[in-house]
Amino acid sequence: MTSADSASRRRVVIIGAGFGGLSAAKALAGTSFDVTVIDRHNYHLFQPLLYQVATAGLSPSDIASPIRSIVRDEENISVVLANVSGIDVARHEVLAEGRRIGFDHLIIATGAQHAYFGHDEWAAHAPGLKTIDDATYLRRRILLAFEKAETETDPDERRRLLNFVVVGGGPTGVEMAGAIAELAKRALAKDFRAIDPRAARVILVEAGPRLLTPFDPSLSDAAKRSLEQLGVEVRLRAGVTNCDERGVSIGSERIESRTVMWAAGVMASPAGQWLGAETDRAGRVKVGPDLSVPGHPDIFVIGDAALALGADGQPLPGIAPVAKQQGWYVAALIKARSRGETPPPFRYRDYGILATIGRKRAVMQAGRLKLRGFIAWVIWCVAHIYFLIGFRNRLAVALNWVWNYVTFQRGTRLITGISGSRVEDMPMPVDAPAADKRPMRGAA
Repeated sequence: MTSADSASRRRVVIIGAGFGGLSAAKALAGTSFDVTVIDRHNYHLFQPLLYQVATAGLSPSDIASPIRSIVRDEENISVVLANVSGIDVARHEVLAEGRRIGFDHLIIATGAQHAYFGHDEWAAHAPGLKTIDDATYLRRRILLAFEKAETETDPDERRRLLNFVVVGGGPTGVEMAGAIAELAKRALAKDFRAIDPRAARVILVEAGPRLLTPFDPSLSDAAKRSLEQLGVEVRLRAGVTNCDERGVSIGSERIESRTVMWAAGVMASPAGQWLGAETDRAGRVKVGPDLSVPGHPDIFVIGDAALALGADGQPLPGIAPVAKQQGWYVAALIKARSRGETPPPFRYRDYGILATIGRKRAVMQAGRLKLRGFIAWVIWCVAHIYFLIGFRNRLAVALNWVWNYVTFQRGTRLITGISGSRVEDMPMPVDAPAADKRPMRGAA
């Protein structure tokens, strides 16, 4: 390609290599556009399976692939590892660690961060689950709780160590609670001498009247029953009023726990602040029918960072299928405009939603079809393996799941990050990992 050819090619910059950003990039592969993908991580992460890393079911490499490897064969796509700090809308430039990266079309797919509803101080005591750092931190925290309980002589502190609280009854909270219960009551059941891991309490706290609110109420009830069969204590209509290093308060009730996990809400990345655009209370940028920012037809916001409305006039959910379809749509729109065409507005096609509760337990809803139990679990497994990036990842996850299913074991029960210290001298981790303080893809 000559320098003249390069200068005449239009530039597409994509901030964030999550589901939406990567879908857009792959859809633009091999085209006449020069595509630059910016992300603060060098890997694409399959977030729906993060909870399995946090509960020692999978290793981080099973659910992540290097971005450069994914696009290595696409000559028109380049990757920049950097934190984005702002966007100069007037000059059509992205600000990334002192660099200015020019664009003709900009796709912002920076995702979301944890939301603590005005109590950001709770983040240090109740970490969320958005990154690999979050997952390995929670894995260390969960496994270390059992190890410290094994040598703890104070019965009150031992009970506190063996109490696990998950805040939030959405898919992440339900899946985490079920996985911790199975870890304690099956995978670790015979590994300790002084304690019985099966005596661990797993409490799922949800402020609303039911779990999994996007699902039909009958499936919400089925999920609750399945969790209770696993030994999880489900607390509905129970809002957290305080959280510290020793547990949580629900109104006047106190639950003592050294391990609290947050899955109760999200806040969008600061894309709206970068653009000076209108946002909703969760920080999502209000976009038009073509997912562009009003007044800026060449700037698009997709995925968790966008407030896009469905055919029913309601906001689209922050799930992977929405982000992927939006990424494909924006890429197709950019290509269509280059040909002088005007494509129709974005329309999300809902192929259903899934959530797993544990071994042989899941719920699925697709239109009027509602499934629960083993069949839904098999569909959940197949769907998640299919959408993993790369054959090696799919094979690794499939083999791990078969092994776990047959043996009730977890193959990655590694406690990392405590080199040079005796376990009995290690305090329970309190401060959230550094990744929590840098919550969005491509952002500082």
